Amino acid sequence: MAKKLKISAIKRSNQKRTKLTRQGKLKTRHHKPGKKQVQKTVTQHAGSVEDEESDHGEDLMNMVEKDDLEFLREAISNKSYNLLKQIRINEPTDGKRKNKKRKEKEETLEEEYENRMSEVIKEDGTKKVRILLPTKTKDGIIKQRLIEENNNEDNENKYDEKHDAENNNTQIESDLLNEKEDVNKKPVSMIELLVCRKEVLRSKRLKIGLLSSSLLETPETRCENFKTLLELMEENDPEVYITVRKLATVSILEVFKDLLPSYQILHVQQKDVKLKKETFALQNYEATLLRYYRSYLQKLERMCGVLRRKKGDTRQIKEQEIELGKLAVTCMCDLIVTHSYFNYSVNIANFLLPLLDNKYESVRQEVLKCFSQIFKTDKRAELSLKIVRKLNQYIKLKAHSVHSEVISVLLSLRIKDVNLDKEKEEEAKEKKLMSHKQRILALSKRERKKDKKLEKVEKELLEAKAEENKQSKQKLLTEITSVVFTIYFRILKQAPNSKILSICLEGLAKFAHCINLDFYQDLVTVIDKLMEGGNLSLKDQLHCIQCVFTILSGQGSALNLDPYRFYAHLYKNLFSIHCGRTHSETEILIKVLSQALITRRKRITQNRLVAFIKRMAILTSQSQHNSALGILCIVKQSMQLGRAANILLDTDCTNGDGIYQAELEEPECCNAHCTALWELAALQRHYHSTVQKMAKNIAWGVPPTGEGSLSPEIAKLTPEELYTEFDPTGVVFKPAVPVPKKRSPKKTTTHHHFINNEFKEYINTINNTELFPDRYIDFYKGLQ
Repeated sequence: MAKKLKISAIKRSNQKRTKLTRQGKLKTRHHKPGKKQVQKTVTQHAGSVEDEESDHGEDLMNMVEKDDLEFLREAISNKSYNLLKQIRINEPTDGKRKNKKRKEKEETLEEEYENRMSEVIKEDGTKKVRILLPTKTKDGIIKQRLIEENNNEDNENKYDEKHDAENNNTQIESDLLNEKEDVNKKPVSMIELLVCRKEVLRSKRLKIGLLSSSLLETPETRCENFKTLLELMEENDPEVYITVRKLATVSILEVFKDLLPSYQILHVQQKDVKLKKETFALQNYEATLLRYYRSYLQKLERMCGVLRRKKGDTRQIKEQEIELGKLAVTCMCDLIVTHSYFNYSVNIANFLLPLLDNKYESVRQEVLKCFSQIFKTDKRAELSLKIVRKLNQYIKLKAHSVHSEVISVLLSLRIKDVNLDKEKEEEAKEKKLMSHKQRILALSKRERKKDKKLEKVEKELLEAKAEENKQSKQKLLTEITSVVFTIYFRILKQAPNSKILSICLEGLAKFAHCINLDFYQDLVTVIDKLMEGGNLSLKDQLHCIQCVFTILSGQGSALNLDPYRFYAHLYKNLFSIHCGRTHSETEILIKVLSQALITRRKRITQNRLVAFIKRMAILTSQSQHNSALGILCIVKQSMQLGRAANILLDTDCTNGDGIYQAELEEPECCNAHCTALWELAALQRHYHSTVQKMAKNIAWGVPPTGEGSLSPEIAKLTPEELYTEFDPTGVVFKPAVPVPKKRSPKKTTTHHHFINNEFKEYINTINNTELFPDRYIDFYKGLQ
């Protein structure tokens, strides 16, 4: 069967209508033609009209009296139209009335002024008044009028009329000023001002709180709250603008810290692509959020402008604005730390980097803390690499005349496990690959396809194990390390006398194990020249020694270098450290001694080891208890690892061909084996109980168990851990030091023969001159 064709409803209704009309059941509608409007023409004879008008004029003039005519003439000359308003001239002859709605309209300002003209005339008693247009100000509408006298001189002189108008205008303005002064003349107390300021701040706080809380509740629908909050960052009220700006800045910071995503927003506009409703709404929200975030950062940069003043700028800036700029720096640091991978993070880092060299110490410390946190938590190492590159450019631009924070920030980098020697290995691998490629070219087409498939499968396996990310991160860390050593080597070469040399040496000591073997020999030579120059401080010398021993304890152990000169420098500087001003260098000293005596114990002579142990024992008597514990721990480990130092515990030993010379600076020639550790007897009476136990343990030959042994909690601690564990900087002893016992003073015997008068007379008889005139012996006078 054939399918029926579908017919639309309109076509079906038309068919029914035509069928009914043919049957005569449907009446047809005939459209009536519209009526044409007939315009009536009025034909009047011009002559007759003129005659009628002239007749009416004569009749009116005859009917009106002379006094009334004079009154009307004066009204017309004075332009008081309200008197003639009700008189209709030339009325329309068709008799049509105007629309009632037009009559019911409100009067305009001009008509209002015309209606009040008569009252003004009665009040002023003048014959001629000119109404001027009103002036609209923030205080309201100012009504203006110009009063003129009906004199012949005034009508002829137009300059006088303008002068009168100006006088009247100035009079109006003076009246307004007087009214304002009357209002401001009321005295206001300080308490009232403070109460008013408190109310204004309370309302601003409430507004900021409501906007922020509502924005956090539904950010997708209330993003426009950012606009109001950003406007509050530009508050201009001189009494509260500092506080309001601070509140608005901190509030927006907390909102952005909660709302910003962890990923970077990247919207690519695709034309002719239909999106879902949810996807479209999300894109609009992210675009709006990013726009307000950019404007917020721009405002923060403007606020920080007072901290980045150029040379020659002698403008005086208020302390409050400087504090506002410091707050803006803190906000930017918080944003880049919490959202390191969001949009504009690189821009924030580039803006904050010159502030490491700012003249305000608080600003430098804030930015230093921020970058240190980024270096420690940066898992991708991309942002760290960009910051280090920018630092390298900045230091080179400033010719190394920067603050120490610019270099010390590099100490927070996580590049301890980086090995720059891998570059050579990779080069060797590339050569092998090149030869492998040449071999592949000689392969057949079938074998090439097979190799491509294998490479693809291996790459997918690496992606599944995330090995590719590790490799890319390792490359970034290697590049960071190369840039860091470029900075350090340039400082050693071009600025050896600068203030940042100490931080540079500290960085070299920390990351020396990452340097290529090719640079070890040159670096040791440069450091030796610096120490022989004698211009380095104690801390810098310790860093130089630490750098050399760090090199030699790692991959540099294969080098044929004699570090005796550095042992001599270390031995010489031991007595320079005490519990006073140089106490802070003790921590570095403990690290250096551990590397020199413990790590390199197999490459040190017996005489050198004994000399160091004896001088270290002397050093403990002039150090604090935590420093003494760290040094004694090194002595204990040296005795545990070798028996060469046991000779210092034998007090009856007479070995040696001389005496101990503690003042010599050469450890090999001081004859330390001819003495003993007498300091241990004094340390066993130390005020700190842990030092007593440690000294007793060493004096008894470091027994692991039994009498004289240490508790496991103390024995397992390293020298660095003992130094930090018992640090007394908190003004608290651990364990508590007992109060010393009271002791009665010993009785002293007096020599009575010195106060015997007979002995004094006998002495005086030897020579007539008195030898004790002022109760002291004058030997010079007695020899004369």
